Amino acid sequence: MFVVATAGHVDHGKSTLVRALTGMEPDRWAEERRRGMTIDLGFAWTTLPTGATVAFVDVPGHERFVPNMLAGVGPVPAALVVVAADEGWMPQSTEHLAALDALGVAYGLLVVTRADLADPGPALATGRQRVAATSLGTVDAVAVSAVTGAGLPELRTALDRLAARLPAPAVDAPVRLWVDRTFTVRGSGTVVTGTLGAGRLRVDDELEIAGTGEPVRVRGLHSLGVAHAEVAAVARVAVNLRGTPRDALGRGDALLTPGRFGRTDLLDVRLAGDPAADLPATLMLHVGSAAVAARVRPLGPDTARLRLARPLPLLVGDRALLRDPGRHHVAGGVTVLDVAPPPLSRRGAAAARATVLSLLDGRPDLPGELRRRRLVRAGDLTRMGVPVHGRPVTGDWYADPDHWRDLGDRLAREVARHAGAHPLEPGAPVEVLRQRLDLPDRALVEALVRPPLRLHAGRVTATAGDALPEPVARAVARLRAAYAEQPFRAPEAAHLADLGLGPREIGAAVRAGALLKLADNVVLPPGAVDDALRVLAALPQPFTLSAARQALGTTRRVAVPLLELLDRRGATRRLPDDARVVVRS
Repeated sequence: MFVVATAGHVDHGKSTLVRALTGMEPDRWAEERRRGMTIDLGFAWTTLPTGATVAFVDVPGHERFVPNMLAGVGPVPAALVVVAADEGWMPQSTEHLAALDALGVAYGLLVVTRADLADPGPALATGRQRVAATSLGTVDAVAVSAVTGAGLPELRTALDRLAARLPAPAVDAPVRLWVDRTFTVRGSGTVVTGTLGAGRLRVDDELEIAGTGEPVRVRGLHSLGVAHAEVAAVARVAVNLRGTPRDALGRGDALLTPGRFGRTDLLDVRLAGDPAADLPATLMLHVGSAAVAARVRPLGPDTARLRLARPLPLLVGDRALLRDPGRHHVAGGVTVLDVAPPPLSRRGAAAARATVLSLLDGRPDLPGELRRRRLVRAGDLTRMGVPVHGRPVTGDWYADPDHWRDLGDRLAREVARHAGAHPLEPGAPVEVLRQRLDLPDRALVEALVRPPLRLHAGRVTATAGDALPEPVARAVARLRAAYAEQPFRAPEAAHLADLGLGPREIGAAVRAGALLKLADNVVLPPGAVDDALRVLAALPQPFTLSAARQALGTTRRVAVPLLELLDRRGATRRLPDDARVVVRS
């Protein structure tokens, strides 16, 4: 299937043409049939000579209903520009064509209707000229009469050629179904319709309502009046939602693949049309089936920041249009450049931002996004519409390579600075470093640690910074000299304090390997364990605590924790009678 939207002035025969092609009634309401004009969107479909199916979104032509027209055109990849031979080009012809151009619609046909009432030549010539100057470019043009049937076979053939030119849809893409109708069916509940431009829908799929984020489940699917277990793009589709009230969503809302779209009310865009400086402060943004008021802040000659009245599920590269409803004027097309732009709070920020935007083209670009954002999560990139590839620096964090290297250098400087300011601490706490580097996640600090830096117990230290501060080193040297003849006679707390070794100094010396801590205020030289084991191995086995104490020339205060340490290391084994044996020397 492919989907085509009609476009053109009111009462130029769009609905009559669709009826002649399909044999179906596109006008939905009795009021539409009574007044002879389309007020809301109509839908019909037919099979072409090649067997392809074309579905028509028949849009209203009257100026009062242009927003309805845009809701039908927005998600559709191709258009039928309709002009009546007896009236020629008219005001809504111009506005509809401008809307197609603004939305970047690149595929379509020109159809001149009522060829039985007037010579179609002038309308064909004018239409070709005007259409060729837009995104549609040069298109096939066919003159028809829905009354006599003249030209309809040629139009069907032209539609087949158009179908062959359309690009293949991205059926594996996430779903963003812009809702253009909502109604209820007795016994089934809420049904929404829209044009599925990408992705695929299946019965029992879970989706999100864009406006609220509320999860919903697909109860049933219909396309062209037939129930399906699965529908793939491009297609007109009706989605029956399980247990969802009708007022939960309406035209301009969207059904989304969960987790694949963000919602933004602030975006930076490139404009094609009126100069940014000439735009009024407020316009209507039309995208998909949505129409939302937007406050416009010009940034550069063709770039602006839009503040939307409500958030929309937009991606980088989306096309939209800005319209001034008061002047019945399409101000221009919009290409979304950034759906998560930075604040413009500092002096000169707007001018700097304009320079950045001047280099963007609306095509998602991972290296460029990383360069601008420096650090960003994979999920945030996905919700912007930026494909994610390569390896994250940690977890789901991606980083600009140059920024990541700079962070590593800064981390080393911050660790050294902390060591200088706090020489007795066992390194810089990860949380302190996170704050100093202004990082959003502790895991980023940990991922930045590279030799000679080391991470231990939530702190980062450098190998070169493990040397003891000079006062502590001198105190340890005095301690070892004082007890050189009695290495197992640990000094009392008072003596340690006299030497300048308080709890923090002892901790620093232990971390640096200059002292061995057996218990509170019980410290020995670092080689004491091996020396003690050699002394104990020379004793008759097994040996008692008393024998060990005497052989080591120390006190019970030292001997007990020393023997317990040897037990834990497996060098000695304690027997049931509390004696011990040396297991290995």
